Amino acid sequence: MLVACGDLLGLLQHPGGLQGSIHQERAGFNPKFKKYWAGRCQAASSLSAHRSTGHRSWEAISDPRDFPNMPALLPGTSRLREKLWHRHSDGKENPLRRTSPRCSPGLSRHLTLQPSPCLSFPSSSTVPTPSDSDPRALRIPIPCLILLTPCLLSCRRHKLYREELNLTSPATLLPLRPEASWLQFHLGISRDGLYPRSSPAVSRLLRDMRDFSTVSADYSQDEKALLGACDCSQIVKPSGVHLKLVLRFQDFGKAMFKPMRQKREEETPEDFFYFVDFQRHNAEIAAFHLDRILDFRRVPPTVGRLINVTKEILEVTKNEVLQSVFFVSPASNVCFFAKCPYMCKTEYAVCGNPHLLEGSLSAFLPSLNLAPRLSIPNPWIRSYSFDGKEEWEVNPLYCDTVKEIYPYSSGNRLLNIIDMAIFDFLIGNMDRHHYEMFTKFGDDGFLLHLDNARGFGRHSHDETSILAPLTQCCIIKRMTWLRLQLLAEPEYRLSDVMRESLLQDPLAPVLTEPHLLALDRRLQLILGAVRKCIDTYGEARVVANDTMPPGAPTSDRAKLST
Repeated sequence: MLVACGDLLGLLQHPGGLQGSIHQERAGFNPKFKKYWAGRCQAASSLSAHRSTGHRSWEAISDPRDFPNMPALLPGTSRLREKLWHRHSDGKENPLRRTSPRCSPGLSRHLTLQPSPCLSFPSSSTVPTPSDSDPRALRIPIPCLILLTPCLLSCRRHKLYREELNLTSPATLLPLRPEASWLQFHLGISRDGLYPRSSPAVSRLLRDMRDFSTVSADYSQDEKALLGACDCSQIVKPSGVHLKLVLRFQDFGKAMFKPMRQKREEETPEDFFYFVDFQRHNAEIAAFHLDRILDFRRVPPTVGRLINVTKEILEVTKNEVLQSVFFVSPASNVCFFAKCPYMCKTEYAVCGNPHLLEGSLSAFLPSLNLAPRLSIPNPWIRSYSFDGKEEWEVNPLYCDTVKEIYPYSSGNRLLNIIDMAIFDFLIGNMDRHHYEMFTKFGDDGFLLHLDNARGFGRHSHDETSILAPLTQCCIIKRMTWLRLQLLAEPEYRLSDVMRESLLQDPLAPVLTEPHLLALDRRLQLILGAVRKCIDTYGEARVVANDTMPPGAPTSDRAKLST
């Protein structure tokens, strides 16, 4: 059976249910939101029941014009409203419209919940969710996941899943299994991080991304919505260098695929600007392992995999644009390149050997409709020009200005920025122009460490300017400080721990030995910078509790550069 409307509305009113953004949480539950989804729920359940009667509209639905300010929670919501209200060819209003904005009482008498034509949910299935008393849980109810995610209800995509599992009967329904590893990963997101310290779901997710067959290849709708308007017909990211694809698996999970562009032993040329550097698949893999070792848990689970570009991309994609960029090289290797306004030539292609291609697979976060995220400019953003400089690069007291601006003036946002700077310095990533965070957890939620593919480019160079937030503000979380000191001990040396962790990946060795040794060298530079701050201001002012940054004086911090 499908989940009833009352169950959905109860979840919407639940303190852990979907309430959109920080502002909606502060304002409380919106009754219009409840009324809107009451109509949507009954309409969806009655669609198949009325399809046979010849009606050309969804009768059991609230008048969409009763909610003129309703946010577009779904792609194509405006088109849906048009279908719900104006469906007759003569342009007249639906004659079955009732004066009440609620579902039609006349039709409700004989409405029964019908199985979705594309998806069923087992009645005996229960999904373990975090405790109701735990305010830190993200909580993504399964009914909302089904109703709010159109891709799961796509009949075309459902057909692909049936074919993958050899379910030839057109009446066979493929259930969304609550034990799916990607779903358990989503349910485990909390205020503390993307996953708990000991999470069996993450181990299963890494294994599934490594082993499951792909059923489609596409471009990320979530990423387009997050970054703003774009050409929605594009299948690959509009850049020849930054080629990324979204691969979907037989369990409804999906992952971001980044192909190998640079060999492990190759270093980024020193004349390259950071904003034109290659994106490295092994950097994404290594960044996930380092993030977990540092106990940040802010990088989505990432695993390496050998992809057959012919069988697992070309043959499963339905998009003609992506199909058109495949070709066979003179060496008889299957290659493809990005379809984009610039750098879209065969010399920028990625090629299999002849069909197999290394790449990284990063697990997707929950949809933006279910778990909204903010993309915020980094206060220490770099100048993306050949000769310009940002204020922080010329003003050693820049942190004073940042600390006067909300939310860096209170809470732990500034401490999280410094954690991110430490992480980026260790991997050598200079391209952190924005950071993202879940709106559900408020202003003090953790920062997501996404897009780490420009790390691990030069093992012979340490870019100390990445540490500017630490050296200019002279504060650090106590837990971060203790963890860094532990990883400097001989028995827990960072390079040794990373080497052992990376051996679990199918593409091991992920990093060359010089990159591993560079981690130890950079860790000593971080510890040295913190000790300079402690010598100047004292440990009580520099080493902060994780939730309250200290108000250390900053008048003479110009001398604390590394």
